[in-house]
Amino acid sequence: MQEEAPLADGGVADIDQVLVARASGGDIRAFERLYREHVGRVHGLCLRMARDASLAEDYTQETFIRAWRALERFEARSQVSTWLHRIAVNVVLERRRRREPPVEYVEDVGDYDRDNDTLDTPVEEAELEAVVASLPQGARDVLTLCGIYGYAHGEAATMLGIAEGTCKAQLHRARALVRARLDNGVKR
Repeated sequence: MQEEAPLADGGVADIDQVLVARASGGDIRAFERLYREHVGRVHGLCLRMARDASLAEDYTQETFIRAWRALERFEARSQVSTWLHRIAVNVVLERRRRREPPVEYVEDVGDYDRDNDTLDTPVEEAELEAVVASLPQGARDVLTLCGIYGYAHGEAATMLGIAEGTCKAQLHRARALVRARLDNGVKR
């Protein structure tokens, strides 16, 4: 649970907002605390998207460098964690675009509007992580943002630079692949 800090008028503010205000004024210790509070989740996101520990470390570092440089422009309309996730996704996608062809786009979403989040059989976390890591890039990215981090299709689509229908199709594809691979015991 996020801490709250007292305000001069007797109200309370999200501690992250207070830390951002202090850090944007040059308080490095405030930024260090923001880093400590959020580095684990940012690194997890980068690792799931990159599937490479070394790249994930680089992407995490780049995310916080960009956050430091953009602190003065941060608008408190969203949570700091959401802002950092968006920066991280942008870092991963920018670096990936330099090396890989673009993702496949799907316009006819038909059956992809249905959400079915349940698995028929229990599964170990490590096995599930391995299956998610083995997914095709587009499906993995959408599953990570929508299925794991809880972003809405519109938000995830905006972050990934794809149509909302493509996002829905990729999530449907990812879930089907995860179910099939878990049912078959296949990791690739």
